[in-house]
Parts: sequence; C-alpha cells; structure tokens
Amino acid sequence: MKRRRPYGRHRLSRDAERLAWLAQGLADSGSRLEDVWLEAEIGALIEKQLKTADEDALNQALDRLRETNPRAYDELADQIEAACEVSRTGEQSRLLIAVPVLAWSRYAIPTRTVPKNVLDTLRVQLSAHILGAEARLNFADYLFSPDQLPQGYTDTWAFAEALYAAAAAGQDMHIDAGELPESQMFVSDVRYLIGVVQVPTGRPVFRWNEVDGGRAAALVNWREQGGPSFQSLLTGSIFEVLTPDAYFSAWRQADMETRPFALKAAVAYLQSLFNLPANRIRAVAAPYYEHGLEEWRVSFLRAGSDDVVHGVTWPMLGSDVESADIGAEIETLLKSTGIGEVRILNTRMPVEYCDDCGAPLFPSPDAENVHAELPEEIQDAPPAQLH
Repeated sequence: MKRRRPYGRHRLSRDAERLAWLAQGLADSGSRLEDVWLEAEIGALIEKQLKTADEDALNQALDRLRETNPRAYDELADQIEAACEVSRTGEQSRLLIAVPVLAWSRYAIPTRTVPKNVLDTLRVQLSAHILGAEARLNFADYLFSPDQLPQGYTDTWAFAEALYAAAAAGQDMHIDAGELPESQMFVSDVRYLIGVVQVPTGRPVFRWNEVDGGRAAALVNWREQGGPSFQSLLTGSIFEVLTPDAYFSAWRQADMETRPFALKAAVAYLQSLFNLPANRIRAVAAPYYEHGLEEWRVSFLRAGSDDVVHGVTWPMLGSDVESADIGAEIETLLKSTGIGEVRILNTRMPVEYCDDCGAPLFPSPDAENVHAELPEEIQDAPPAQLH
C-alpha cells in the first residue's frame, strides 16, 4: 500500500486546505445566507473527518488559521466543537454536557463509578435547577479526572455517539473503569460528570434560556440543592460545584476557575498539613517565559524559612492577554486568604522542570528555580505531585 505523505508545517492535506478556506470565508461573510451555506459545507467536511477519525486534518486546519487568521480559527473551532457535542435526530436535539466539580484533598481525589441512586438524585437536581423544562438527561456513570476524558475531537465525538445511543434507549452509559487511564494526582483538581441532554428541537436546553431563568440564580440553586450529592463521591475532599454547561464551554470555564481555586486550596492544605495559621505562610509568585509568557508559578513557604514546600501553577489560557496584571490578581487573591506575606517577583523566569521527576520548578525568594519539597517530618502527606 502506498504510504500517505506526511504533511509538514506549511503543507496541509486537501481536506485541511478546504476547511481553512471555508473558515476564512465564514470569518469574512457579510450575510446570514452566506453563513448558512459556509456552515453547511464546513459541517459536512468536519463530519467526514470525525467519522473517519481523521484528527490530523482538523488540527492542521486549526494550526494554519491560528497563525494566519485568528478570527477564522475561532469560527472553525466553534464548528468543530459543535459537531462533537451537538446532534439532531428527527425532532430531537441532543447536547453533550459536562458537570464540573473543583476539589482538593490531603489524599487522592477520587475518580470512581457513580452509583445509580446518586445519578438519579443528580438528575432530579439538574432537571430542577439547570435544565430546560422539556429536557431529558442521561449520564455516563463515572466521575472522570481530566486525564480520563476523551482526548481529541474524534475521541470526543465517538464518546458522544456512544452516550447518545444509551440515551436513546433511556439508559445511562456504563463506563468500564479498567479501560480508563490512571489519573495524575494533585492536591487540587477538577472532576467531571458527563451527560447528554435531549430536548425537542427548538426548545430551551438550559434553565437560563427560559424567560424567567437566569444563569446566576441557577448556579446558586444548583450549589445548594445539588452540591451535597457529591459528598459521597468525593470522600475526604473539600469541593465546589461549577455551572454545568455544554461540554467544551464547561471544560474551559473549569480551567479558568481551577486557577484561583488551586491557590486558595494550597493555603488551606498547608494550614492543615503543618497545623499553622494562614499568617504563618508566605508566598512568592513570578512570571515564567518560553516563547512568550506561558504561566505564573507560585511558591509557598513557612514563616521564617526560605524552603519552598509547595507550588501552584497559574497557566495562561486562550482568553488571557499578556498585558493583564496577573501578578496583582494573584496577590489580591492570596491576601484574601489571610496569608502572612506575598512577594511578586518582576524577574522573567525560565520555564524549567526537574530532570529527575519532571515536576515544575518554582521561584525562591532569591528568584531562583527550586524544587518544592515537603520536609521529612511530614509523614502523612498525600502521594501527589504539585499542581
């Protein structure tokens, strides 16, 4: 069999070229009629790539547009995500949703099969506070870590198709835990329930799409009424439920919310671990650069010591701008916890990792990259990497 020629940085497959061209047209479109035609063409081509598991064509087109036309990149990314998480059959529309929960613990944050009675309780609460009146909800019966979610667009589409099939039969989808990858272990992390919502086409999917609904009120009610249902799933953890939403939107929002949550969790974790008040904990934060600003890293130390005992990364995300004063945001957030001292370094630190274990290195008070390590006397620390 003739082997496919690999495509280099500037050489795209035929389908990727057409996807990029159509997305540029959509970005430049001046009418809704033109939009409809372009979206149909893009949708058909994306569906072809998803059904044949051709992830490369999708990523090639996105990579090209990221470099040459950011607006067209956004248009194509939206179309690909919609193809993965939205399906229409007859008079029914289906949406893949994610229910994110932030958690921290001195021990391993659980990933686990969710019992049917818990799924049923969560279904009732989501139907009452988050979903539209005519929506029906079915779950995948597992509490996933980010490492266990489908990787890539084609895997996400295939997962959604399997979940749609279970939902069409009126069932939740069973997940074989033995087939899932192991989770990385962090002090704080996100856990996800994944589900599919079915509504009559043209009817509201979410409570806030209805005339008397609102997103803020829905979240308040969901936290109060639905939040306690996660207690049995997250034993030994402190957690905070976020707004359930369409799969990719919920995933992005969880990424945003994880950053401040991780800082607050770090302070609480160290107070618990060392039996110290917050004012006996110090922090040092610095920006880390590679090609550009990649992230901020925050070191935690005990008062009277320059040994870094814990570290947290604050990654720059797609919606961030490098000119934003992230340092001031981090400082304000940490001071709100009652921490004793926060030092913001102006040094442009290099992105470096430990050669032995691969863990990120964090800033010392002297602006040097060092390994974050707990002292030997801490015997009951969780077997977790620093997050």
